[in-house]
Amino acid sequence: MDLLHFEDFPVGEIADYGAADVTVEAIKDFAREFDPQVFHLDDAAARATMTGGLIASGWHVAAMLMRMSCDHFLNRSTCQGAPGIEEISWVKPVRPGDRLGVRRTTLSARPSKSRPEIGLVEFQFEVINQSDEVVMAQRGTILFKRRAASSEAKR
Repeated sequence: MDLLHFEDFPVGEIADYGAADVTVEAIKDFAREFDPQVFHLDDAAARATMTGGLIASGWHVAAMLMRMSCDHFLNRSTCQGAPGIEEISWVKPVRPGDRLGVRRTTLSARPSKSRPEIGLVEFQFEVINQSDEVVMAQRGTILFKRRAASSEAKR
């Protein structure tokens, strides 16, 4: 299998992928382990909060984005990690029964100045629900190996 490299992410490219079903059990399991706030754990108590009902933790949604991205492209790429996330926003609550997908837009791409064998690709990730509403947005940069640098090193 040919792995995806830096050159495989042209600026302006939009890719839609993923399908993650959100269940009550998954919301509560994640919350018990990582974000034990009442609106993630207790249906009745959540109705009395400003959320108006049970919602997934934003970090749970971020983890689902990561899983869908690994399944769709990261695990078949030359990904070298990421220096961080520049921006993340939780736009709408994610509720039991939602089905989430991802829209990934390539914002910029540039070779590393200090490590020419690596390229930096900036992405905008939008997590979209079944009603085509953005529920979470994340902007960040991912490092990938460059084909051009690999070819030059072999000469």
